Amino acid sequence: MSSATMLHVPGAAPDPDASDSARVSPLQPSSAEVLLQALQRVKALETLSEPELLWMAQHGTEGLAASGTVMFRGGQPAHQMLVLLEGEIHVRRSNGPVMYFVGRSAHLTGKLPFSRMETYGGDGYAVGDVWTLSFEQKQFPELLVHVPQLAQLCVSTLLDRVREVTRLEQQAEKLNALGKLAANLSHELNNPASAARSAANNLWTELRHYGDQKFRLGSLNFSGETRQRYSAWLDSLRSLVQDNGRPLRAPGSDVAEREDQVLCWLNAHGVADAWRIAPVMAETQIRTEHLDQLATIVQGDALSISLGAFASALHAERMTDAVIDSTRRIFDLITAIKDYSYMDQTPIQEINLRDALDNTLLMLQSRLASVEVRREYADDVPCISAYGGELNQVWTALVENALDAMDIPGSTAPPVLTLRLRCSGATVLVEICDNGCGISEDIQSRIFEPFFTTKAVGAGLGLGLDTANRLITKHKGQLQVTRSHPGETCIQVRLPIEQTGAY
Repeated sequence: MSSATMLHVPGAAPDPDASDSARVSPLQPSSAEVLLQALQRVKALETLSEPELLWMAQHGTEGLAASGTVMFRGGQPAHQMLVLLEGEIHVRRSNGPVMYFVGRSAHLTGKLPFSRMETYGGDGYAVGDVWTLSFEQKQFPELLVHVPQLAQLCVSTLLDRVREVTRLEQQAEKLNALGKLAANLSHELNNPASAARSAANNLWTELRHYGDQKFRLGSLNFSGETRQRYSAWLDSLRSLVQDNGRPLRAPGSDVAEREDQVLCWLNAHGVADAWRIAPVMAETQIRTEHLDQLATIVQGDALSISLGAFASALHAERMTDAVIDSTRRIFDLITAIKDYSYMDQTPIQEINLRDALDNTLLMLQSRLASVEVRREYADDVPCISAYGGELNQVWTALVENALDAMDIPGSTAPPVLTLRLRCSGATVLVEICDNGCGISEDIQSRIFEPFFTTKAVGAGLGLGLDTANRLITKHKGQLQVTRSHPGETCIQVRLPIEQTGAY
């Protein structure tokens, strides 16, 4: 039978066991000879003899599915081995669109003999018209008796499947971590960038206002004595409003009170634009007695113009300071990113663990806004030779797990994250502790297993701690839970100081 005739789905009878799928059985099943020829083209079965393939052709159940058909749903019991004669089946997670497994023509898929698979891990969709030969789980013993070579083929297929799924899951874990890092960096960079942009925009306006004020001040034509006294007054205030060329803010939190006092003084002396001048003066250490000194030098409009020019200059300096602070913050973040990722550096290098931990915290700053971070670093910890980028993956995974453990709805205890760093003999110890919900004793031995997670479906892949454990093992170290109960959990990383022969 030709492929075109074989896949003519409208001429097929519905399969009552197909659940919500559109998989059907042909009204005119293919002959054993046709199925034998199709099985002989299946790469996964190429080592089987013709009698073995003929037995499979005679005892398998033929099925057809049009492109787009839902072959199975995630969570449904898996009870069939499928030999894909034509077409592909793409499996997607039930909680997302990411494709994580592809069953291609000339391969085996579904539940295989010796597999502990109980349910499907995602929704399976037919891509292209699909032609299958299926075997129910209850047929497996008889199948292995008549086709003994299939046992080795199924074991090899299962190993390949585990490697492929693990690779895809690890890739998804890396993408997830990259997405979190990008979100954190976006948040951290947005604040100083927005502040710098706002200050720069306001500075342009303020400089125009300051220019007008200076022009008006120059048009007053102060006498030599008045000009000298005014300059002396400005010099006396510089120590109050600047520190190393930057505006010095007034101590304390009573800015509103000082603003009211300055505003009353300005109104009492008839100073124009008092609403503009008072807030600027209140943020400095200038007091009303300093303004009294100026009032003995100039009066009337000259007082308004002098204070207006002075306040405008202070405001421009303050906005310039904001631009400098914001751009310095951006530069520090970019430097931290380079240090965190070890860009343009050799893979193995001398790592300062204190800096590495601080850079990790900086990358996660957006999640630490309401968390008290305690750093307990010993001063005698030496640098170690390691893959810096890989160790930063470890610190990120451990800190994120600690933050997740402290994110308990309804909890009244303030979250506290503690990072400890010290030497112990020929090793360096790093401890990351939290005051979260703790890890129950019955699962403590499993938390480093791949794909094991206590998080809700879709919230974690169960590879973070597994990856961290593998990376620490690669560095000839040890990762373990030293203690865990509600209110305190500590995970310890032990790394050798001397890495001779470790790589």
